[in-house]
Amino acid sequence: MAKHKRTISYQEFLHKEYELLHAPFEPEAAFYETIRSGNLEAVEALLQEPFHEKRGIGVLSKNPLSNLKYHLTISIALIARYCMSGGMSLSEAYSLSDYYIQMTDEAESAEEISEIHDEACRNYARLMNQRRAHISNSRPIRTCINYIYEHMHTRITVEKLAKVSNLSAPYLSRLFKHETGYSISQYIQLKKIEMAKEMLTTSNYSIAEISVSLAFPSQSYFTNVFKKNTGVTPRLYREQFGDHPVSDFI
Repeated sequence: MAKHKRTISYQEFLHKEYELLHAPFEPEAAFYETIRSGNLEAVEALLQEPFHEKRGIGVLSKNPLSNLKYHLTISIALIARYCMSGGMSLSEAYSLSDYYIQMTDEAESAEEISEIHDEACRNYARLMNQRRAHISNSRPIRTCINYIYEHMHTRITVEKLAKVSNLSAPYLSRLFKHETGYSISQYIQLKKIEMAKEMLTTSNYSIAEISVSLAFPSQSYFTNVFKKNTGVTPRLYREQFGDHPVSDFI
């Protein structure tokens, strides 16, 4: 008898590390969402409380400075993943996280940890702000792109995007292609494959679970689309770039 596979969502994948933070989920989620949105003023307002004085941080080390370093490393990793889910390239997000995590490792005081935290938040938010501005100056297209980022776990149609952007489907399709260089279906597929690559390399979700979580109609279709975009199957991609042994994902 085949094993029942539980349904997951890519949001669950993004948020799984929160268990390590031991802080209230909703405020933390809102904080990372604000960075992903590129709202510089809102991010600045949220940085008023120094990181090293933050309430609700759990104990990961008996050494106070090491404890802060561990939590900042987790925060930077989460910021990178949120920004990747918002369209930042994997290479850019990981390069920045590597840079700030190395700075964290070398920090010698709690105040320095807070400075690194604030700099990382501002830098990621600034890059997301620039990216969103570069993608399109058109409000309807920004609305569509934001909707795509927030609903990758569902089947997204041109008709649905036309409704949320208050445009006709034919006009929206032409405008989207003009401003992004992609058709709507190509863009959605590209972003889902980017998220699938991240989930394949850093999570222990099975290929079938990832396929379902990103609303592909079948695992075989997901495999075909993935191979078309990357040149390799999901399994081979995981073997080449994954953080865990292949046996962990069967």
